[in-house]
Amino acid sequence: MRDPKTQMFADACAMLKQAEQLHRQFFGPAGGTGAATWEPPVDIFETEHEVTIITALPGVHPEAVRAEIEGATLIVTGIRPMPTVGHRARIVRLEIPYGRFERRIAISNRLRLTAKELEHGCLRLTFTKAS
Repeated sequence: MRDPKTQMFADACAMLKQAEQLHRQFFGPAGGTGAATWEPPVDIFETEHEVTIITALPGVHPEAVRAEIEGATLIVTGIRPMPTVGHRARIVRLEIPYGRFERRIAISNRLRLTAKELEHGCLRLTFTKAS
């Protein structure tokens, strides 16, 4: 039989962890009007001649995404709107981040963007390495 005090402590720790995750999703990288409220995750793959950056953006329309290079930083920005589910719906659980997003990724100055596609909820940017 489990000790009730131990179980209560484990449950409290799990709830704190979930609260921290939600706080990071909805309130970080933050601050001010128009600022991003969440950061999408990325995967980066490198071969001898190319670098591919994949950003997870499910539910984001292609026209709502911008990818820009400023110096040695790739900046992916956009917005994922809240879904419309009816004016009388109440939120029971909200784990998917919505609103403005921004992800900054340090890249080499020697990369040239050669392909960009948003498919199956992932933005794939392919860069060719300059010789």
